[in-house]
Amino acid sequence: MYPVVAGGILSAMTFPGQTAGLSVFADPLIEQLGIDRSMLSLSYLIGTLLGAAAQPVLGHLLDRFDARRIIVVIAVIFSGVLFALSFAQEIVGLTAGYVGVRMFGQGALGLAATTAVAQIVRRRRGLALGVGGAIGSAGISLAPVLLERVVSEVGIATAWRLEALAVLVVVVPIALTLPRPAPVSTEVQRTPTGTIIVAGYTAQQARRTGMFWVLTGALSTSAMLSTALGFHQIGLLGERGLTPLEAAANFIPQTITALAATLLVGALIDRYDPRIFVVGSMAAMAASMLLVGIVTPGILAVIYGLVLGLAGGALRGMEAAAFVRYYGLTHIGSIRGLAVSISLAASALGPYALAVGAEWAGNFSQPSAWLAIIPAGIAIFAFAVPQPTSKVTRSA
Repeated sequence: MYPVVAGGILSAMTFPGQTAGLSVFADPLIEQLGIDRSMLSLSYLIGTLLGAAAQPVLGHLLDRFDARRIIVVIAVIFSGVLFALSFAQEIVGLTAGYVGVRMFGQGALGLAATTAVAQIVRRRRGLALGVGGAIGSAGISLAPVLLERVVSEVGIATAWRLEALAVLVVVVPIALTLPRPAPVSTEVQRTPTGTIIVAGYTAQQARRTGMFWVLTGALSTSAMLSTALGFHQIGLLGERGLTPLEAAANFIPQTITALAATLLVGALIDRYDPRIFVVGSMAAMAASMLLVGIVTPGILAVIYGLVLGLAGGALRGMEAAAFVRYYGLTHIGSIRGLAVSISLAASALGPYALAVGAEWAGNFSQPSAWLAIIPAGIAIFAFAVPQPTSKVTRSA
């Protein structure tokens, strides 16, 4: 149980590099640096794209070395980046900071935490990853409510320094106390029809299967659109009549359904076709994009938050377990590193695309509706692609 809870806390501590954690800084940065929303979004895009480039390398390292030591190194670097970011006074320094927090926060620490849990936990892995994902989701989603108050009271620079301290104090001790994963060679899975000995796919073999691109496409779409909505949440919901505090508090209903969906899907993923959950997640994502145009303070704002949380939670509850189920554990770091790199790069495009669309249309509603086409397409693609044939030896 400890590795599951520890993994969840490690995932939660990625919040300074997550869109939810950075969204609270967006409007104050626009005012403090004297830039417009498109320039801020472009800075975020560049930082995220460059940050994404390191993820396949990290995934390869996770396959070769002790994940616990890698997490410690990530935590030290991530903390240092946050501290350095507190001194940024212009767009170049901010962009450099975005590179670091996206590379080592959302990307590296999140990938390492879930990979470590997948390597340590061998029974009911889907449920374990679901519980860990739920804990992580709760921390990430609730962080903006606290951060909004912190930024308002002490300012941007001090808030980033406090985050740097929190990463060191929380992440390093947890990483050092995680149990050592068992060696990975081949993996035996019990199924109703017999024993399956799984020889893991390499990253090159996995990416030749259609299902890799279904899972990666769903991850990338969710990352792109949820990042767009989250990064501009204060401005987007402000346009619909919500105050900054009410807009930040919308992460609470998002957390409720994200937790419920992550736990439920995590409990079911070991027994059901992962494509079902991909379709459900993408349908909820499309619905949340369409809801942007009708959100008002009160019940509609709550519904919007619930639907958006459902989209992310369902995907978070299944993706890591689905990759292991289809491709084995032997090269799971490299496989997920490639998928995370692509999805992180996609997340870079979301805020910029939505900002440019909003400036062109004069509101956030129209570009959000256009972007709803993407998850609808992924949902259709999911059932058009066959599941990969396992590389197995069967025994009765």
